[in-house]
Amino acid sequence: MPYSGQSIRRFEDPTLITGQGAFVEDFKLPGMLHAAVIRSPFAHARIRSVDTSPASNLPGVVSVLTANDIGGILPTIPTRVMDGERSLDSINAPEHPVLADGVVCYVGQAVAIVVAQDPYLARDAAELIQVDYEPLPPVIDPFLAMKEDSPAIHQDMDGNVAMRVRQQGGDLEAAFAKASHVVEQTYHSQRIAPAPMETRGVVADYQPGEDLLTVWNSTQAPQRLRTYLSRLLGRPESGFRVIAPDVGGSFGLKDCMFPEDFLVPYLSLILERPVKWIEDRQENMLAYHGRGQSLELKVAVDSQGLILGMRVLVVADLGAYFLFTTPSAPFNACRRITGPYRIPAMDVELRGVITNKTPTGAFRGTGGPESAFAMERTMDLIANDLGLDPAEVRRRNFIAPDEFPHQTATGSTYDSGNYEEGFARSLELADYSSWRQRARQSATGDMLIGVGLATILKSSGSAGAHRTENARVAIDPSGQVSVYTGISPHGQGNETSFAQIVADELGVDPAQVRVFHGDTSIVPEGEGTSASRGLIVGGSALYSVLQDARQKLMLVASHLLSCPVDDVRWEAGRFYSRHTPNQGMALEQVTAAAYDGEVLPVGMDTGLDFHGTYSLPGTPFSFAAHVVVVEVNRDSGHVNILRYVGVHDCGRIVNPMLVDGQIHGGIAQGIGQALTEGMVYSDDGQPLNGSLLDYAVPRASLIPDLLLDNVDTPSPTNPLGAKGVGSVSTVPSPVAVANAVLDALSGMGVRHMDTPLTPEKIWSAIHDAQGSKG
Repeated sequence: MPYSGQSIRRFEDPTLITGQGAFVEDFKLPGMLHAAVIRSPFAHARIRSVDTSPASNLPGVVSVLTANDIGGILPTIPTRVMDGERSLDSINAPEHPVLADGVVCYVGQAVAIVVAQDPYLARDAAELIQVDYEPLPPVIDPFLAMKEDSPAIHQDMDGNVAMRVRQQGGDLEAAFAKASHVVEQTYHSQRIAPAPMETRGVVADYQPGEDLLTVWNSTQAPQRLRTYLSRLLGRPESGFRVIAPDVGGSFGLKDCMFPEDFLVPYLSLILERPVKWIEDRQENMLAYHGRGQSLELKVAVDSQGLILGMRVLVVADLGAYFLFTTPSAPFNACRRITGPYRIPAMDVELRGVITNKTPTGAFRGTGGPESAFAMERTMDLIANDLGLDPAEVRRRNFIAPDEFPHQTATGSTYDSGNYEEGFARSLELADYSSWRQRARQSATGDMLIGVGLATILKSSGSAGAHRTENARVAIDPSGQVSVYTGISPHGQGNETSFAQIVADELGVDPAQVRVFHGDTSIVPEGEGTSASRGLIVGGSALYSVLQDARQKLMLVASHLLSCPVDDVRWEAGRFYSRHTPNQGMALEQVTAAAYDGEVLPVGMDTGLDFHGTYSLPGTPFSFAAHVVVVEVNRDSGHVNILRYVGVHDCGRIVNPMLVDGQIHGGIAQGIGQALTEGMVYSDDGQPLNGSLLDYAVPRASLIPDLLLDNVDTPSPTNPLGAKGVGSVSTVPSPVAVANAVLDALSGMGVRHMDTPLTPEKIWSAIHDAQGSKG
């Protein structure tokens, strides 16, 4: 039986659950100093002066830096270059300064950094720094910010629109001319704080004798961080070693680079001592947000609910500066808006707007949940307006299995899928028809029942350099296999799934496989873990290298068995000739021989060390169908989830247990977005819920039992047939829950509400609807 497809327990878990993990906070070096950052309390203000002397004079304080101290030394933090994006009309990205220079543009922006003998002293000293601010009017609303008469937040920009995209295809005018009905609605996806269990952290240690700066960082991409450290600090990459130790979650946050990622190494370099900085929870909540987009849809349909064409305006609240992944989410929202539907004519426009808020970037799904929310709410509105079943409207618009590869009106190419199969399975598991009947019967009761659907696509593998990954496989004489990968996981379980792939290709036990990652000294090249690329790109790179290893082992076995290579058979770690199956030899005998030059044929190199790269030729698209049943208390607005079904197509699956774990986590985050989570700002730009005391991450009690299943449509884009799983469940879950709640309220005439659907918001909608009826 192959190991792939089996739910093998994660090899990573014993170390973690016994408290033996090594996170950035765990590193304690001799002579270590500690850093604390001074941050702006204003959303927008001019810095008149910064007096650091009270902090500098405090015993035990070693250094204090402001923008004046690093001017001309540390440049701004670079953003992602959107290579090859043909639909990107313009981008004028205000890059994030390492320390605020003359002006602050959001609450929490770094103004200065203090280094002291211990972390408590560093924080005490930070509070002594006196910053004289001249408050400036903040621009908080992106719709106001993009108006021509709105003051520019950055004086070197012409207005506040920093990013424009236009995607068009098909005859949209003809589509609207033929339409029997037009649905119009605007949807807002609120800002979300990623809130990983482990906040960000950096430890840097410069050794002058070796001229080597070692950096431990809770990053998703250590090789990329090394590259940018080299650029910003003006030193060759060979002078850096970047290590991503155990990383306690990310969800996109740690795919970016922040001021502390460069300040802490710079301080270690100039002080020639190790320096540590650990982010506290409030800093984490104010450093980075996901989502924050408004989508206005105008959709032309015929009398049967078939979509003829669609016009979309996306307004993205990008925050004050661009971080590395800031452009990705709004661009993806435009690219993914079509979902699994055949839409012949499209016009999608994006305006990415600068505001005096925390910068945004990739957050689990990266534009997918925002676009799916708008599309899937619209599908329900089409059904409601035309008196059709929401399931039937989706069926009528699905792309059929024989239409792949499918080119959308805006240029994306879908690789494969059978959407009807997965959707039908979800309806069956949910007992959809029975719940629809019960929902109708509950319309006059105190407890309103609603059924919500969502069918979505999620692309994976990203673009540009992210489509290529490196792998190395080394087999020692005893048959022990070492894998080196540029993937740098932060909880996905790649060590386990990669070991399963190796076990199947080399006929070994997965326990014989060691997987190394996250250290640029042993894996110098790599793109890290993001965009659900771990298995698709990293696993495919490993698979490709394993084919080279298999070929050489077969050649060695052929020589030892004195038979043509075509006659060699390799099963369960044993080689034999098909003519003499009882005279085989174990893998260990072949691997040992591969290191013996006297045994090998003339001209064959000794050793078993293989390197290679793999480039993903096209984008695999995962599919998901979620069905949610909720009960809404008419008197309190409280929502109780009665049933949650999710069916996913992730292509071929290596480890079902890992897939289920990813899906469980994504649904939990989606439920949080639907019902409880969302950053709230005052009119003067103050975040009103910047800690876990008042930012409502969902508790375990809010997450129902999940009924999950998979339908596997292999992707032709990669040798594993895999599709992304990391974010596929995060995309449909917010809108599936929202559709269920709004289905429960539909009998009262409630057409739409934006998330989070808090009890207060639902209660108000119910009472407003009752009041309007007299």
